[in-house]
Amino acid sequence: MASVPTERSSSTLVLVVLASGQFLMTLDSSVMNVSMATVAQDVGTTITGIQTAITLYTLVMASLMITGGRVGSILGRRRAFGFGLVIYGAGSFTTGLAPNLPILLLGWSLLEGIGAALIMPAIVALVAGNFPPERRSAAYGLVAAAGAMAVAVGPLLGGAVTTFASWRYVFFGEVVVVVLILLVLRRVEDAPTERVRLDLVGSVLSVMGLGMVVYGVLRSSEWGWVRTKAGGPAVLGLSPVFWLLIGGLLLLYLFLRRQTYLVERGRDALVDPGLLANRQLAGGLSMFFAQFAVQAGVFFSVPLFLSVVLELSALETGVRILPLSIALVLAAAGIPRFWPRANPRRVVRLGLLTMIVGVLILTAGMDPGANAGVVSIPMLLMGLGLGALASQLGAVTVSAVPDSESAEVGGLQNTASTLGASLGTALIGSVLIATLTSSVIEGIENNPAIPASVQEQATTHLADGVPFLSNTQLAGALDTAGVGDTAGDAILAVNSAARLESLQVAFAVTALLAIAALFGTGLLPRRPVGPSDTKVPGTPSREG
Repeated sequence: MASVPTERSSSTLVLVVLASGQFLMTLDSSVMNVSMATVAQDVGTTITGIQTAITLYTLVMASLMITGGRVGSILGRRRAFGFGLVIYGAGSFTTGLAPNLPILLLGWSLLEGIGAALIMPAIVALVAGNFPPERRSAAYGLVAAAGAMAVAVGPLLGGAVTTFASWRYVFFGEVVVVVLILLVLRRVEDAPTERVRLDLVGSVLSVMGLGMVVYGVLRSSEWGWVRTKAGGPAVLGLSPVFWLLIGGLLLLYLFLRRQTYLVERGRDALVDPGLLANRQLAGGLSMFFAQFAVQAGVFFSVPLFLSVVLELSALETGVRILPLSIALVLAAAGIPRFWPRANPRRVVRLGLLTMIVGVLILTAGMDPGANAGVVSIPMLLMGLGLGALASQLGAVTVSAVPDSESAEVGGLQNTASTLGASLGTALIGSVLIATLTSSVIEGIENNPAIPASVQEQATTHLADGVPFLSNTQLAGALDTAGVGDTAGDAILAVNSAARLESLQVAFAVTALLAIAALFGTGLLPRRPVGPSDTKVPGTPSREG
């Protein structure tokens, strides 16, 4: 058994290195969310294309996280951390140079996603390898706070850089940070390696299963859930989405059965399914999934309202989201400091309720007279709610099992988080585009001010999905197409109404996700958790 690490003079540097890695993993998405409209224009794509990039980035992380954790066990955590940084840096550099969507997908979604899948599980194990048990919880909390800081500064940083220079400089800046981390990485004590085998079959099953499920949700707005939409592809008379979801879920079932088979025979599995029998761990993981799904839905939809509907600059969009960022950091850091003996279940429930109220205010505020001020209070409430969850969930999951299994739990925690973010973006984006498409087509068909020839042409071109366009973008497209002023004004009015309706539906679905998460809070403990609360996997929580 590995010796317990002792506190060393370089512990501050180690914490800075690991926290910087966590900061990088979170920064991209928060920057991209406020810069979506600009990035889409620069690389010649639509908001749907950027939604695809955001979703695939989190999908690659989610599907490879468990495998990445196991690779780290074989190579050594520090080496895996270093390899991940190199791949991530290469992805950031490629993204910064991306001239089109395919290169953006290669650099950001694929390379950065692979790098993150190696980095994030390694961080959990390296904290355990560099800090004694009495300092470990605080170290985990500070690393998590670095992720919260990225959420906090990302919108403002991304908005400022995008407005005054180019969003590309954010990714070039990440390359510089990666190089700086690599220069001091040797100062980090490596966590003990394990003599284990990589379950290649299990890796393929998990990657394909997760990938098919998320890709199916992502394409649902274009292809339909069960019945194929007009002009869409069909497989055995049904939408490909139906078969992707069925196939993905079956592959995930086979993955769990294989892992159970390997564990029962004492062989090396990617993950022990028995861990999920631990009520506290299962509750923490479900809350991580819900938190990041709701967060992704809000961070996808609110910037669209600000930057596309209201046509604010990226900097102005970042400023409007700033209340969420500040409240998130204050709650995440303040609750453990001023309420150290808090009831985790109660804090999480209050956090979810606060988020629900915030999202419902957003839902009610999507009317034709809405301005940027309508998001202020909802952003503050969302930040407080997300911060409340962040203050508790890390300690809940890490303390649910012995220290020897912290790395495996870290992999599961990161998988739940990134899968929640991926499915949240895919689902909310799918609902938003589907609602927008149906509303625009219906509005055009029922508007007598639009000539029949224009109606027919518009509905034919828009059947596969309506892009989320600002009035300025749409007016330019109508001028190019030679649409008259009367018909053009009518189409602009239809588009404006449809955008608000689609955002309202997207926020409503986000609120439903947060409400559904309340049903899982009963698995969380009532008493504070910490090193003394470590349980044997599978042991039921006494507070459940």
